[in-house]
Amino acid sequence: MARAHEEATSEAAPRPGGRPRDAALDEAIILATRARLVRDGYSLMTIGDIATDAKVSRPTLYRRWSTKFELVVDALDYGFRRQRDMYTVDLGRLEPREALVEAVRRLDPEYFNPDAMVLMGNFAGEAVRTPELLGILREHAVEPRVTLVENVLTQLQESGAIQDGIDKHTIATLCFGSYFAAFYRGEPKDGIAEAVVAVLWPAIAATKPARRRQ
Repeated sequence: MARAHEEATSEAAPRPGGRPRDAALDEAIILATRARLVRDGYSLMTIGDIATDAKVSRPTLYRRWSTKFELVVDALDYGFRRQRDMYTVDLGRLEPREALVEAVRRLDPEYFNPDAMVLMGNFAGEAVRTPELLGILREHAVEPRVTLVENVLTQLQESGAIQDGIDKHTIATLCFGSYFAAFYRGEPKDGIAEAVVAVLWPAIAATKPARRRQ
């Protein structure tokens, strides 16, 4: 996701008659925004609060982001960019069942960000007022995780480790939902991946041994 107004005014280039943008200042604002999203949610957080938290003036913030929505989009993208490397699993070094456990483990919203579950809940609460936020979260945080599990299941099918014809989308969705169920029931999430795969594996494992990798 690109920052539209930043494309018009490159961060690396000086502003007309002024100084280059300060990347450290930008990051302070982004981090303050992310903290406020967790603490207050989108509707209650204000530009004034963020400016105070980041120790900048409101004009300084508005020179970078013209609206609260633009700022929040960039604050989310900051986190998404840091998570993207987790959306692959190297099956070459893992046994089939272990590969699925690892993929399910990475479904955990808090795998990278310990505040992610609260953040997702806050955005779900904004679904009526600001549905665009939930759409952004769905596209960049939910679908890549679910797709990861679907892709691993496809690779395991190709190797002959699991059955053809299984409903990969439903399996991945159920695995993802297990983390939310644990959160709302107040149960620890440690061991969820192993427990879920222990239930699933007997139902999806192939009856013949998997083909050995060449």
